[in-house]
Amino acid sequence: MSLIRQIWLLLWGTLLLALVGGVAVNISATRDTLQTQLNIKNTDSANALALVLSQQKGDAQLMALVVASQFDTGYFQRIRLFGADQRPTLTREAAVLPVHAPAWFAAALPIQASAGLAQISDGWRALGAVEVTSHTAFAHDALWRGSLRAAAALLAIGVVAGLLAQALVARMRRPLDDTVDQAQRLVAGEFVTKPEPTAPELRRVTRAMNSMVGRLKLTFDAQASQLETLRQEATCDPLTGLANRKHFMGLLEVNLSREDGPTESGLLLLRVLQLAAVNRHIGHAATDRMILAVTEVLQAYTERVRGCHLGRLNGSDFALCLPAGGVALETARALAESLKVLLPRYGEGLGADIAVAIGAVEMQRLRPLSQVMSAADGALALAESRGAYAVELADQVGPSATLLGAQAWRQQIEIALKTNANGSARLARYPLINRVSELVHCECPLRLQLEPGGPFEPAARWLPLALRSRLTAAVDERAVALALADIAQDGTARCINLSAASLSDSGFAARLRTQLMKAPRASRQLWLEVPEIAAVEHFDSVQELGRQLRPTGIRFGIEHAGPQLSQIDRLFEAGLDYAKLDACVTQGVAGDVQRMHFVRGMIVLLHGLAVQVFAEGVVDAVDAKALWQCGVDGITGPWASRERADLVG
Repeated sequence: MSLIRQIWLLLWGTLLLALVGGVAVNISATRDTLQTQLNIKNTDSANALALVLSQQKGDAQLMALVVASQFDTGYFQRIRLFGADQRPTLTREAAVLPVHAPAWFAAALPIQASAGLAQISDGWRALGAVEVTSHTAFAHDALWRGSLRAAAALLAIGVVAGLLAQALVARMRRPLDDTVDQAQRLVAGEFVTKPEPTAPELRRVTRAMNSMVGRLKLTFDAQASQLETLRQEATCDPLTGLANRKHFMGLLEVNLSREDGPTESGLLLLRVLQLAAVNRHIGHAATDRMILAVTEVLQAYTERVRGCHLGRLNGSDFALCLPAGGVALETARALAESLKVLLPRYGEGLGADIAVAIGAVEMQRLRPLSQVMSAADGALALAESRGAYAVELADQVGPSATLLGAQAWRQQIEIALKTNANGSARLARYPLINRVSELVHCECPLRLQLEPGGPFEPAARWLPLALRSRLTAAVDERAVALALADIAQDGTARCINLSAASLSDSGFAARLRTQLMKAPRASRQLWLEVPEIAAVEHFDSVQELGRQLRPTGIRFGIEHAGPQLSQIDRLFEAGLDYAKLDACVTQGVAGDVQRMHFVRGMIVLLHGLAVQVFAEGVVDAVDAKALWQCGVDGITGPWASRERADLVG
C-alpha cells in the first residue's frame, strides 16, 4: 500500500473515529441530562401535588379532582394516591405515548426515570402519599433531535477537516510525486532536478536526489567529453578538424546509398599545387596557416549551405560533397575565385607560388563510389594540368527532376498519399536483428507510386520535393497509418523514421498522438525515430514529441546517430528508448582501432542512459562481428538482411 494511501486511511480513520466518538459522547451526555431532568421533574411535580392535596383536609373527592386536573395536563404517564396504610386509593394512568424517534434508537438508548414520591399530611396527621411518573416519549424525541443536530454539526466539522486534510496531503504529495517522477525519469534515462520542498524531511530526500543527478551529469559530461575526443581522433584531421579520408569516404558512400539521401548531388576535389615546394619556401608554420585559410573558405560555404560534407583526404587534397545536383561547376568556380584572392599573400616575398586546382563531378544516387571517385580524380588531374586555379567538370547529368515544377510534384505526391486504396503508397521492409538473429523490428521506409503504373519511388526521389512543398507531416502520418495497419495484420514490430521538418508543424504531435490512440495494440509494436540532426537543432521539439507519444506505448529514438551525438547538450534529458548509429560511423569498424574505441565509447555512454543501441547500414560480416563485440543491441543493413533471409530460408 502506498504511503499516500496510508496517510489517507489514517486521516479518514481519525476523522471517522472522532466523529463517531463525538456523537456517541454527546448522545450519552444528553441522555443522562434528560434522565436527571425527568427525575427532578417527577420529584418536583410530586412535591407540588402533595402540597395542594395536603390543603384538601383529606377530602377524597377534592383530592381526586386535584389529581385529575394535574393528570389532564398530558405530561404524566401515571399518578397514584396512597392512603395512610400505603395502599393505593386512586390511580390515573395514560397509555404509552408514541415515540417519533426510530424504534432502534429508543431501544438502544432507553430513558429510565424514577417516579417522584411525596408525603401528604394535614398538619401532624399523615394522610398518605402521592407518586408521579412522567412520559419518556418527549425525552426520547428530544434526544433524537439533539443527536441529529450534533451529528450534523460534527459532520460539517469533519467535512471541513477533511478538506483541510486533503489540501495538506496534496501539499505533501507534490514533492513526493516530484521525487517519484525524478526517480522514474532517471530509470528512463532523463536526468532532471527538482525544486526543494519546504518540509525538512522531504527536503533532505529531494536534495539527495538532486545531488545524485548532479553527479550523474558530471559523469555524463566527462564521458561525453571523452567520447568527443575519441570521435576527433577516429574521424577528424588533426590540423583542420575536418573529416579525415576514411570518414569522408564513409560519409560519401552513405550519401550515395542512403534511403533518404539526395537523388542528385555533387563532389569537388581541391588540391593545393606543389605543397611540398610551398612548405620548403614558406616554412611549416606558414604552410599550416595557409592550409587553415583554405579550410576557412571551404567551411564558410558549408555554413551557408546545409547538408554539405567537408573533408581533408591528405596533406594537399580537400573534398566537398554538395547536397544538390547541377551546382558543382558553379561552386568550384566560386571557390577558385575566392582562393585566388586569398592564397597569394601567403607566398609574397618568399618565392612561393601558392595555387589550387579543382575537379568537380555530378553524382547520382546508387552510383558506385569507385566510379564517382575515378571521375573526380580525372577531373582534378585535368585541372591540375591546366595550371593554377583551373576548374574542370568530369560529368554532366541530365535534366533535374525538379524541372517538372514544384506545383506538379506537389500534386503527384498528394495524389499518391490520398489514393492508398489503389496501392499508391506502401512500406518497404528491412530487418533489424539482435545477436541471435531474432527480428527486433522491420525498418519500413515509405515508397510512393507517383505515376499510374509506374515504379514505387524511394524517398530520395520525392522527399526533397516534399520538403519544399511542406508535405513531410502528411508523408509521416501516412507512413504511420500504413505501419499500424500492417502491424494489426501480422503483429510484427515496425519502425518509421519521421522527418525533422515535421517537427516545425505545431499540430503534428497532437495529430500523431490521436492516430496512435485509436490503435493502442498496434502502437505498442511501433517504433518511431527522428534524425540526429533534429535532436541537435530542435532538441525541445524532439523532447516534447517523445513526451507526447511515449504514453501511447511506442518506442522513440534517433537515427543516423554518432557524428553529432556529443553536440546534443541535454542528451540525458531526451528520454530516448534507442539510438541507431550512422553507417558512416560503423562502416570499417573492424579494421580501425580508433573507430572501434569511438563506437564502444558511444555504446557505453548510451547504455548508461538506458538507451538501446543499434547499428545502421552494416554490409560486411567482419564489421558485424566487431560491432557485437562493442556491445550493440542490434544490426540492420545488407548483412542483417542476408542473415535473416538465410535463417528464414
